[in-house]
Amino acid sequence: MEMPLTSASPGIETSASRLYDSVTALRVAVASEADEIMEGWGPRIERDEFMTSARNLAAYIAVRHHDLRKLQLELMPLGLSSLGRCEARVLPNLDAVIAALSVLRGDGRAADGPDRDVFFEGNELLRRQTEAAFGPTPPNRAVRIMVTLPSEAAAEPGLARDLVSVDMDIARINCAHDDEAAWAEMAGHVRAAAADAGRPCRVCFDLCGPRSRVDSTTVPDSVRVRLGDRVLMTPGPVPVAAEWSRQFQCSIPEVFPALEPGAAVWVNDGKLGLVVESKRDEGVLLRVTDARERGERLRPDKALNFPGTKLTLDPLTGKDLRDLDAIVPLADMVGYSFVQRPDDVARLQAELAGRDAPPDLPLVAKIETALAVESLPELIVQGAGRQPLAIMIARGDLMVEVGHRRLAEIQEELLWLCEAAHVPVIWATQVLDNLVKKGVRNRAEMTDAAMAERAECVMLNKGPHAGEAVELLDDVLGRMEGHQFKKTSRMRALRSW
Repeated sequence: MEMPLTSASPGIETSASRLYDSVTALRVAVASEADEIMEGWGPRIERDEFMTSARNLAAYIAVRHHDLRKLQLELMPLGLSSLGRCEARVLPNLDAVIAALSVLRGDGRAADGPDRDVFFEGNELLRRQTEAAFGPTPPNRAVRIMVTLPSEAAAEPGLARDLVSVDMDIARINCAHDDEAAWAEMAGHVRAAAADAGRPCRVCFDLCGPRSRVDSTTVPDSVRVRLGDRVLMTPGPVPVAAEWSRQFQCSIPEVFPALEPGAAVWVNDGKLGLVVESKRDEGVLLRVTDARERGERLRPDKALNFPGTKLTLDPLTGKDLRDLDAIVPLADMVGYSFVQRPDDVARLQAELAGRDAPPDLPLVAKIETALAVESLPELIVQGAGRQPLAIMIARGDLMVEVGHRRLAEIQEELLWLCEAAHVPVIWATQVLDNLVKKGVRNRAEMTDAAMAERAECVMLNKGPHAGEAVELLDDVLGRMEGHQFKKTSRMRALRSW
């Protein structure tokens, strides 16, 4: 017998009633835990406009402490939200589901659900925070494009002009290179080009932080180290131990006390892996555990990573403090390298205030270590609680720190957490890198660029073909926005068939 369209079947009513109780209990538990989290965060939040976002972030952390997979499957046949896209609106999403279940279980009066403005408030807050950090939304796409300027951009204003002409939105100046005179020239060229083009383009100065690198080495460039080889890493100039022909100096001696036998050491963005075999008076003896069959070259200036070792390095070096004196008058944004704890953010905020930086000067916290991942909610609250904040997923260092297998999972979790906090994300490291450096496109990089649409900004490295990469990325991002917003697939009409 057919049921009237105005009534739910008894089976649906029973299922809806059970799910109503489950979702209501979940909502109570999430709200209670979120209140507890907010009590700890309250003293760090000085911006009223971030309070709603902080509450939603707390609710998201609370809801993700529950395994909702079974509940999701039970909600789907009823045509209700599976809660899988609740990042920006946790409690309103739960309230909407509860209201719908109230109707389906046959209540005489449906529970009040959130109105449209409340339901989509998180999306609007994310848009506002993105504009506070990155400037006005471009007319042709929502995702911004950031490009790292080469050293030549100081003397050649045409480089900035060409990048602005193809719609670069943010110019990145890496303070690990060049000097304050060159940085001022670069910033001036960008602003002149933006004024001539009649469009905004912000300038981000990226502090280099305590970057650990190979300072010097006794290994000739013609010699490769291979699996099983032993290498001595020293805190001072090499050679220091005649019995070890292969030696290299670490640029940051402070890491040595924290290294213990069994600790991992990676060189050149994870291309060469070693493990600490023993500690010696001269340094630490390492054994090569990961390398290509033909071996790897051990060259000066290559990056060093120490995943699994908790380093207590000051993220603001003496150079960074001197650089701040020069860049505060020039910067639209300040990038913070190797930030790991909320106190690290507070330290930079104090240094900026001591230099009379505008209180709304945006910060970019670069997430590069496992500890930064663990501390991300507190980093966000400390940063966005006082000024506009963006999070950069620095996928190069992060891959080495958390491991190849976990990178894809971690970068997704960072995107979700930042959306819950309504904080914009920069998708960084080797985007369209072959095109930027060699003028060659490849399939994997095109897919990576398309996936970057879920962030609010995409960063390109410097290279001779950066302008071409900006044009291509501009087109790809514009196309993908018609199909995807964050985790939500958009059902744009298709014309392929």
